[in-house]
Formats: sequence, structure tokens, C-alpha cells
Amino acid sequence: MEFKAREIAEILNGTVEGNPEAIVTTFARIESGKPGAICFFANPKYEHYVYKCKADVIIVNKTFEPKEPVSATMIRVDDSYAAVAALLDYVTARKRSYKRHRGCRSRVRWSAKLGKKVYVGDFAYVGRHAQVGDCTKIYEGAYIGDDVKIGSYCTIYPGVRIYPGMVIGDRVTIHANAVIGADGFGFAPTESGYEKIPQIGIVTIEDDVEIGANTCVDRSTMGSTYLRKGVKLDNMVQIAHNCEVGSHTVMSAQVGVAGSTKIGEWCMFGGQVGIAGHAAIANRTMVGAQSGIPNSIKKEGTTIQGSPAIEGRNFWRSSAIFKNLPDMWSDMNKMKKQIAELQAELARLTENK
Repeated sequence: MEFKAREIAEILNGTVEGNPEAIVTTFARIESGKPGAICFFANPKYEHYVYKCKADVIIVNKTFEPKEPVSATMIRVDDSYAAVAALLDYVTARKRSYKRHRGCRSRVRWSAKLGKKVYVGDFAYVGRHAQVGDCTKIYEGAYIGDDVKIGSYCTIYPGVRIYPGMVIGDRVTIHANAVIGADGFGFAPTESGYEKIPQIGIVTIEDDVEIGANTCVDRSTMGSTYLRKGVKLDNMVQIAHNCEVGSHTVMSAQVGVAGSTKIGEWCMFGGQVGIAGHAAIANRTMVGAQSGIPNSIKKEGTTIQGSPAIEGRNFWRSSAIFKNLPDMWSDMNKMKKQIAELQAELARLTENK
């Protein structure tokens, strides 16, 4: 890539402060900027790097007021974090090409229907009556089962497994080795052991969803497990059978959602959060890392932390107390001993009267 500062400003609807003809050819982090690179500054913790940065261009917020001279050309935008995301997307789109390709060692069943400019890599398999939309890429070693429906402009990375009958919308990205449609964990206890409950449902993934590597989304017992529009799942996330994840909800790595849980829209889950089955999570709930949610969250916009999870402010107050518990326990025992001694002394004095 090669852009001038003024061209980037036009793409981002920003303003240039410095040399509009400055040329950049790569991206870099603010702490490791080098000549020819473009960086962005959003977190105040990194402000000191702005004054030392050797990059030619830095994207900053319009509200940023430097305390020292800045050698780099600055492009001021409303939101530098969103701006760099838009720029990365623009650059990636320019590099992206769509052309029909079918690897000589791939296998596409004759009854499958592939749209225009579909890429199928070597050792990929597309099953009977599967439907794949225009400009979708199915990379090497991926498995697309019978009767699967995949929309347009999707990316299925190597090693992905999509079980038969699953439904996937447009512009969905599924990273390496994710599994879509494995059986839900359903077993009925009997006198002789556990009897498997057949899982005959599907998974429905709506438009603009991204699923991380090694994530598993289980099929429903009946009906469908749903990932609604714009959901983003990190690596190694587990979504159990019959769950529904609301639009634009995001989950960090190793989140586990037990069966039949309904999660609202625009929720955020930190890493390693666990959610019990049959819970209902209100819209815009924010959950801190490693929290455990044993029951439903009914109030929208709630922030919770801990295991079992409680309101965020109370969690941090409790955490401040928790580290002092050993000393408090020791002090309490001393006080109990002193009280017992005082009571004994009081009883002795009472008897002597």
C-alpha cells in the first residue's frame, strides 16, 4: 500500500495537521512507529509515545491537545480508534480479489450450487445440495456438509467444519477449525447410564457475524441455535444448544454459554465468563472477565463482575475488603478474647459486691 496523508484524510473525513504530502506504506503501533508508517493514538496511557514516535503520520482525535511538539503529520478525526478500523478495512478491500477457483484436490458434489466467483481450496469438501453465495471463499481443508446454505462474501478459513443443514448469512467470517453444528450436550440419565438425546435442530448465523478459531456453536435439540446479526465471537468460545445470542453482542475468548440461554443485544462479555443454562441476559449487559452468571440478568445496561457475578461497583468494594480478611479475622479473635476476659472480670466484680 502507498497513501499520502491528504488521501487518508479524505477517506476518513479528517483534517491534516502537518505535511499533506507525507507518504506511508505500512501500519505500525504507536510505540514502535518508524519512517513510512502510519500509527493511531486513542488511549491516554500512550500519549508519551506520540512525542517520540518516528512514524510519518499519526491519526489522533480532534480533541487531542499535544503538550509537546509532535514531529509526525497528524490527521485529526472524530474517533481515532474507529478511523483506523475503517482505514484497515479500506486497505484490505483494495487487496481483496474475487475470482472463481476450484482446487484440483477439492471435492464439490454435483448437486451443490456455487455462486459467481466462489473460491474452493484444495481438500475442501462441499456436500450434496449445499448452496454457496457469490464471492464466498472456502479455504483449504474446510468441510461444508449436505444442505448447508452460505451467503455471499463469506470467508470460511481452513479446517472449519459446518455440519449438514446449517444456515449462514452474508459477510460471515469463520476462522480456522471452528465447528458449526456439533451435537448439543444432551443426555438423559437412566438406570444403566446416560442415554443420548438426539439433536435434530440447526444453527442459524445471520449477516455480518465473525466467529473465532476453535469456537464451537452447537445445533439445537429442536429448532435452531441463533447468532443474530453482527455478533462477534473470539477464539475458543462455546455456544451450547438452543441458545440465542442477540445482535451486535461480543464475547472474548473462552466464554462458555450453557444450553437454552437467551442473550440480549449489544452485550459485552470478558474472557472466561461462564453463563448457566436457561438464563436470560438483558440488552447491553457488561460482564467482567472470569465472571460466573448463575441466573438471569433482568435490568438493561447492568455491569457485573465476579463469581457469582454481582454489580460491578459492589464487586470492587468487596475485592478491596477481601484482601484484608486474614487481618480482620485475627483482630476479631483478639477482640473476642478481650470481651471474654472483660465479661469474666465483670462477673468476678459483681460476685464480690
